[in-house]
Amino acid sequence: MHSHRTARLVALLAGAALILAACGTQAETPGTSAGPTDDGGETAAPSQQAGPDLLKVATTAAVTTWDPIASFSTEAFYMANIYEPLLRVNAPDAADEFTPVLAESWESSDDGLTWTFNLRDGVTFHDGEAMNADAVVASIEAAKERAGASFIWLPLDTIEAVDELTVEMTLSYAAPMDLVASSLYGAWIVSPAALEAAAEDETYFEDGVDGGTGPYTIDSYTPGEEVVLTAYEDYWGGWDDINHYETVVVSITPEAVGRQQMLEGGDVDLAFSLPTENIDTFRDNPEFTVLEEPSFFNYVGLFNTQREPLDDPLVRQALSYALPYDDIIQAGAGGFGTQSRGPVPQGVFPWSEDVPQYEQDLDKARDLLAEAGYADGFSIEMTYASENQNEERFAPIIVDAFGEIGVEVELTPMLFSQQWERAKGDPEGRQDLFLLLYWPTYSDAGSDNLWSLFRSSEAPFFNLSYWENDEYDALIDEAGSLTATDRDAAQEKYTEAMQLLVDQAPGLFFYDTKEIVAVPSHVGGYDYNLNYPFAQFFYPLYPAE
Repeated sequence: MHSHRTARLVALLAGAALILAACGTQAETPGTSAGPTDDGGETAAPSQQAGPDLLKVATTAAVTTWDPIASFSTEAFYMANIYEPLLRVNAPDAADEFTPVLAESWESSDDGLTWTFNLRDGVTFHDGEAMNADAVVASIEAAKERAGASFIWLPLDTIEAVDELTVEMTLSYAAPMDLVASSLYGAWIVSPAALEAAAEDETYFEDGVDGGTGPYTIDSYTPGEEVVLTAYEDYWGGWDDINHYETVVVSITPEAVGRQQMLEGGDVDLAFSLPTENIDTFRDNPEFTVLEEPSFFNYVGLFNTQREPLDDPLVRQALSYALPYDDIIQAGAGGFGTQSRGPVPQGVFPWSEDVPQYEQDLDKARDLLAEAGYADGFSIEMTYASENQNEERFAPIIVDAFGEIGVEVELTPMLFSQQWERAKGDPEGRQDLFLLLYWPTYSDAGSDNLWSLFRSSEAPFFNLSYWENDEYDALIDEAGSLTATDRDAAQEKYTEAMQLLVDQAPGLFFYDTKEIVAVPSHVGGYDYNLNYPFAQFFYPLYPAE
């Protein structure tokens, strides 16, 4: 199983780099500006006139590729409306965990090694071809072979069409394929004709051609400026139940203040990643409802546990007690965050309120340092990604807090790519403390965050604390093997592992970010789902006035 995980992490690293390259700190700071602020410049309005069936949107979401298989970046904002997976994970407070999409029902064997998906009848791709079992098999085989997130299919041994509307997956080890099949990346079902065309011409998709089953198709695309989506008339979900927007015009707008001005001025109906420092402008406006929701992202700090004195759990506990967590959240997220309970974001499996949190207690921190033999303190170096505005804001608070207990910090900003290379390089040149923003690829932070960040490995990737703990490893491995067959038992083991993780403190657990959206009263049907952090679903929306 470990070899599967290693391959998965190689792919994860490549994908994370792609997301960071595509959107700078936008991926790292949902709800805040990633690009430069333009207080005085004019922002171009969408090219089409307003109307009851037209939705106008401003976003930072760039398009790195229109290939639904290769996609592993912010074009998911659009892809989620053009393509569909077999299932969709619902928001944490929903009555049901999943919504059937292209699969109407599904089941797994008792051992979690065989999964059967029963497909929806009467669905067509935008090219008019029928969506059937052969199309699903072709899409998932393509994703397993070359997707940006191909690693999510590592458990898959074989997939076959049992009949026209039934697909059977056989796994090499038990895994929660319902979660995998609902991933935002690497799980889109694509027209076989489009897949064949892309196999012959790797640039096939790049002019805005699509091969999805979703409610919208690509009408036009102006790179770096605008995406226009129009309704697919034969969409299986229909267009008669509510007054859906038939056209969506998205302006790609890097400047946060520019997006705010467009929303306030009525040039757009929705704008995402507004400047959090100005969000009260919308709270005070009766024409808007401000939603403050949990997100898929959280910030951690990784101690170099292979270096004295950070190899001592007492020292790491002391540093954990030294921090003013509320001040860090206020500085880094403008207060729009919640203190973490370990490295799993709230609302994402297997987060648990039973996982403890540290609170600032400087006297206890000093006592622990004295007990460890460091009453006079010591010096460490802390690195952070210079392009991440949130880390830039809260890193000095960490420096000051550690200084209160006699620990001197050399603060070193560097590009994330450089920070990563250094952390993976010569052990003598590695950092003492690495600030990191992390998020799972799909809705299982046990198989991702808990495994990737802290499980022992001969060749660790994101385990940049270099921590090794046999008890933790055993708990994580057992939980991972139970997730597909007994999720409650898996939750229990993961919770025990997280409690151990907080106690041993190989990392600092700062805060889970929040998503802040200002929804105008004339837009109805808006529903936030943290499981799809880079996507926005337009189909449920409608003109409310």
